Amino acid sequence: MDQLPVETTARRSLFTRILLMILMAIAYSLSGTVLFIVAVIQIAFTLFTDMPNSHLIPFSRSLGLYFQQIVSFQTFVTEELPFPFNDWPS
Repeated sequence: MDQLPVETTARRSLFTRILLMILMAIAYSLSGTVLFIVAVIQIAFTLFTDMPNSHLIPFSRSLGLYFQQIVSFQTFVTEELPFPFNDWPS
């Protein structure tokens, strides 16, 4: 009898994680759009000024870390939730 609540809790936890994984997959997709926009802006800056926009480079690094956090969560490497559930990576 004691095992039933444990199984229910584990299943509920798994369903919660699945929902969070779906949300993070959406965030990954949206971040891909942001990545594309940043890349186009950097190409334009480089074409016109012969150098990328230095203000976008730190954001680009943190965006790369964000992708890494999402992938780690999606592949069960970590249980730590990425942004917006935690701080934006720096």
